[in-house]
Amino acid sequence: MSIAMQQQGRMPLTEHLRDLRKRLMRSLLVIALLFGALFPFAQTLYTLISEPLRRYLPEGTSMIATSVTSPFLTPFKLTAMCALFLAMPLLLHQAWGFIAPGLYRRERRIALPLLVSSIVLFYGGMAFAFFLVFPMMFGFFASVTPDGVAMMTDIGLYLDFIMALFLAFGLAFEIPVATFIVVWAGLTDVATLRRSRPYVIVGCFVVGMILTPPDVFSQTMLAVPMWVLFELGLVACALVHRPRSDG
Repeated sequence: MSIAMQQQGRMPLTEHLRDLRKRLMRSLLVIALLFGALFPFAQTLYTLISEPLRRYLPEGTSMIATSVTSPFLTPFKLTAMCALFLAMPLLLHQAWGFIAPGLYRRERRIALPLLVSSIVLFYGGMAFAFFLVFPMMFGFFASVTPDGVAMMTDIGLYLDFIMALFLAFGLAFEIPVATFIVVWAGLTDVATLRRSRPYVIVGCFVVGMILTPPDVFSQTMLAVPMWVLFELGLVACALVHRPRSDG
């Protein structure tokens, strides 16, 4: 009898592992397909992603490749990252499908909008960085280049730099979701967060200092949106009340 009960107890775990493996394989397949579709355009993708810097390069200069393999590996790396970013909605959908059966009905009602909001905000942070922050930042850097110094950036270093900023701004734009979750989970309340506003503002500038290049301009461009998004998170928390716990 005990053996039968143990077998019954193991079945859900086995099914969960099978489901997890299926979802992981499905996700990897989608990433591989997207990579295969994008790879013929790898050079074009790099030309597009480097445009915010190239427009401010002095006349007669260009970006450079200091490594023999950089002309191939850098666009290759960019294509892989683009495939991952484009697959993110599906990856999160697969994660949602895996955890949703273990959630209560009220948790599913709030988790799905949070999932969609997370995707939209992450892409919004990347777009904010590319269309607003990058042109202003690179224009500033180009304007303060000392006389006699040619601004010729390595293509690999540039890609690492902007990908770090994409990640920083994408995560920073998740602040409303994070604020909502901590209030919804009962870890704190809106009144406490409002009283903590001065510390949050200081924290935003500290995070901006850590995640961005060592200049006040780019730090402020990250810190101010983080503060605004924190305030939006407080508004969302005030509009949606956490229901009483079951039982």
